[in-house]
Amino acid sequence: MLQIELNISIEEPRWKKAIPDVFEVVQKVKNATFEYVADNEDIDILSSAKPLLINLCLSDDKHVHQLNRDFRNKDKPTNVLTFANMDFADFDANGGVFDEIDLGNIIIAYETMLKEAETENITLYAHFCHLLTHGFLHILGFDHIEDEEAKYMESFEKNILQNLGIENPYQDED
Repeated sequence: MLQIELNISIEEPRWKKAIPDVFEVVQKVKNATFEYVADNEDIDILSSAKPLLINLCLSDDKHVHQLNRDFRNKDKPTNVLTFANMDFADFDANGGVFDEIDLGNIIIAYETMLKEAETENITLYAHFCHLLTHGFLHILGFDHIEDEEAKYMESFEKNILQNLGIENPYQDED
């Protein structure tokens, strides 16, 4: 059975007011994402008996701006950053070395998320679930650099969010 430990830190106090049950929401999105991926994608790490670790930081634009500038050479905040630790191509060769597997870090910027939800006329809850799903998929090796990768990743996002009762965030693009 898949064991996923989430270390959640809330650096921006407004998160608690915006999504009072944030810890429960994170667990719900995590479960929906990992279950869907396990049912629809062959990722070796999901069949490992070792616990998987993920660090989630609910932060602000200032922190995300700094990380985006320092690690991605983009001098602006963004909604979500994901720093995946696992190179899935090397999992078979190196996966047996550790007792637990640290998949990486997801950081979400409160202000950018709030602005985007208002601009897109969606609830903060729905947008948060989308960004968190997006981050979890990145942690699992999904990407959207190439058009085909983006379509594939978006199809997973749409289906996971639908399973959570959240409308398609890409409906204007279909």
